[in-house]
Amino acid sequence: MVTFRKLGVWTIGAIYVLILVGGIVRATGSGMGCPDWPKCFGSWVPPTDISQLPVNYKEIFGAKLKGEVEFNAVKTWVEYINRLVGVLIGLFVFATFLTSIRSFWKKDRTIVWLSFIAFVLVGFEGWLGSKVVSSELHPVMITLHMLLSVIIVFVLLYAVARSYTHVVEVEDIKEAGSISFLLTALILVTLGQVLLGTQVREMVDQVAIAMGEQLRSEWVANLGGKFATHRWFSFVVLGLHILFLNRILKNNSHKGIIYQFSIGLIILIAIEMVSGLILGYLGLPAYSQPIHLTIAILMLGVQFVLYLLLNKERIFRGVPEFSLK
Repeated sequence: MVTFRKLGVWTIGAIYVLILVGGIVRATGSGMGCPDWPKCFGSWVPPTDISQLPVNYKEIFGAKLKGEVEFNAVKTWVEYINRLVGVLIGLFVFATFLTSIRSFWKKDRTIVWLSFIAFVLVGFEGWLGSKVVSSELHPVMITLHMLLSVIIVFVLLYAVARSYTHVVEVEDIKEAGSISFLLTALILVTLGQVLLGTQVREMVDQVAIAMGEQLRSEWVANLGGKFATHRWFSFVVLGLHILFLNRILKNNSHKGIIYQFSIGLIILIAIEMVSGLILGYLGLPAYSQPIHLTIAILMLGVQFVLYLLLNKERIFRGVPEFSLK
């Protein structure tokens, strides 16, 4: 069981690394660094110089990019590393599934099935990644790709949480029901903000193509209403987080694991706000974009863990060896 818990936590962490790498791919415009899939420019190991490509490589791969193929070694390898990390995640999730069979098949098969579902979803995520490439980075496909990664994280978090039910003491919260309702609203609002952010990111790509890198400082002024909505709605998200923490402080005097996760959530929202301000007022620097996305997904993960903790009696009732603390 200890092995499953450790491997499960490492797997979840690795998925967040993949989300960060995916953000770097978007921020650097490397999404089509490899115009084909699963190979890259027809090879399992992509080229490092244009001399390693056929003379007519534009004709070979041009149909996929409407004739706009221009080899860029940095973008090619950024995208290729993204794919390698994806394969590594698949191995991690498969190992987690195998470990769950050994540890929980006789004790709690729900954990096994959750691990299996995560493995299947990771495979589907890989297929969806190929469709992102074949659709030439269609916005809907990119959003679905990101949304599925959130679902995979939630499935694994639930599986790992079930394995900890009898070894982690969870403090009692006086008004857990109403606070849980507030947290549910917070999760939905945060997810909506993330999805709106993906649409803003697509607008950034369009503006970047239209205006060019030399006018990067003026991109924000041309993003339109969705960006303004995304920016001001962030204060709603911040307010709900502060309200949530206030409710936790009023209904919990033990300062246990729920309190600790709540404080961590506030720290994350603070970092998220700072990265958002950097994006909005410093000309959308590329380094801040993947951080902004990764922190947002990490917030959703912490929110989901808090939801599980607040609803421990209902969600984990019947779990072997589980006892309410």
